[in-house]
Amino acid sequence: MIWIYRLCIVLLSGTIFNVWFFRFNKATAYRGGEASTLKEEFIVYGLEGPMIYLIGGVKLLACALLLLGLRFKALVRPAVITLIILMLGALAMHAKVGDPLMRSLPAALLLGLGSTIFYLDRKV
Repeated sequence: MIWIYRLCIVLLSGTIFNVWFFRFNKATAYRGGEASTLKEEFIVYGLEGPMIYLIGGVKLLACALLLLGLRFKALVRPAVITLIILMLGALAMHAKVGDPLMRSLPAALLLGLGSTIFYLDRKV
């Protein structure tokens, strides 16, 4: 069970780091509305100005803490709770702009990974 827990931590953190560092300015099939970059996606959601950097910073910090949680277990719970809340927010934003369910798939999968980590954290 510990390997599933660790794998989920690495997958969740790695995916978010990938999106924010390598896919920030790239179009994907999962961008909200008609956005082709992450910045445009935030504008579609009505989250303009510094919100993208605030939310991105919180996500990246939570992911870093989550990875550090592989060594320092006390960091996992606050980090994963933060990411769960942010993924719920992402799903709400997709719903707000009327995106098809397929565009919400990454956020839903990351929410599932976060929920799995949250559940397994008490067991390992």
